[in-house]
Amino acid sequence: MDTRANQMFTFSQEKLFSLSSKDGTGDAVAISNREKAKSTAFSLNKSKATNEASKEFWFPLLESPWRSMIWAQETRETLVEMVKSYKPASECVPEARVLLLGPVGAGKSSFISSVQSVFSGRVLNRAMVGSSTSTSFTKKVSLFPTNQLRSFSIRKGQDTADGSTSLVLCDVMGIGDGETAGLTLHDALCIIQGHVPEGHQFSPEQPVKSETPGFMKKPTLKDKVHCVVFVVDASKINTYPKGLSTTFQKLREHISSLGVHQVALLTHVDEVCKQTSQDITNVYQSTTVQQTMAKAGALLGMATSYIVPVKNYSSQLELEENTDILLLTAVDHILQYVNMYFQDTEGNVQTNQISSALSGF
Repeated sequence: MDTRANQMFTFSQEKLFSLSSKDGTGDAVAISNREKAKSTAFSLNKSKATNEASKEFWFPLLESPWRSMIWAQETRETLVEMVKSYKPASECVPEARVLLLGPVGAGKSSFISSVQSVFSGRVLNRAMVGSSTSTSFTKKVSLFPTNQLRSFSIRKGQDTADGSTSLVLCDVMGIGDGETAGLTLHDALCIIQGHVPEGHQFSPEQPVKSETPGFMKKPTLKDKVHCVVFVVDASKINTYPKGLSTTFQKLREHISSLGVHQVALLTHVDEVCKQTSQDITNVYQSTTVQQTMAKAGALLGMATSYIVPVKNYSSQLELEENTDILLLTAVDHILQYVNMYFQDTEGNVQTNQISSALSGF
């Protein structure tokens, strides 16, 4: 109790004691009044402390954003057209395949649904999103709660006649902090290499192998994954098990050896910063989000320049322009690294061709 509250309590106590003595009601009333005064003073002081504590969650926004972003309708329209008109840099690949990997409940399925929502013109919640329980609803590369491996194109519009973009987002069961739960390292690499067929059900006890029905022994470039996107939840960044970081490090090391680029999404940023929750355009001026990004980078073993924050649609019924911009910026970020993969692949092919030609002399 601070000095002011003490003085208030002492004054109230003395006044009430004096009144009780004058009306002759005795010590019982005086004691009762003292207790009431003490309770009142405590409540006032508690209220003051609560108000002070609530202010601690409001960290000052930076005067200048730590990443530049133009929040305008023109930006949204430009990004939408960019995704619609995107074509893979390799002529033999009709669609860019992007695999999302992350813990259960990180927001992988929600991100795919949110991106689909942007192009559908309305919020879609078709995914059976996994919660923070021991198992994930998404047991396969699918947006549905069935045990099938499926890949989904991002459509250009709400009507079927609008066609699809050249982007395919693949969702898979959540990874665990070891090889006994969730998607295993072996199975993840098999997906990336293009061996896993549609409809395959994943199980740590039954790893993908050459005898697996539908196993593709000689996948072509179009069958492979062209970029891997790690997804982590900003609101859980401080509670993820220590073993998860080791799992991420192993995944990244093996994926890099395949020549596949990796980026990351930091979801639920609106849940760690009140200013960002109230106005998503504050995301790049929030010190809280910036610090959480650094923690995500440490968890993944990845520079923050590869990580982008997003806010998925969840309880909303209508699309919101600035949320769309953040989602579309993430897609643009992903496609940049997809193109780098194709450029690297084409470069390797040309190098091998030159080497083969020189060996003939």
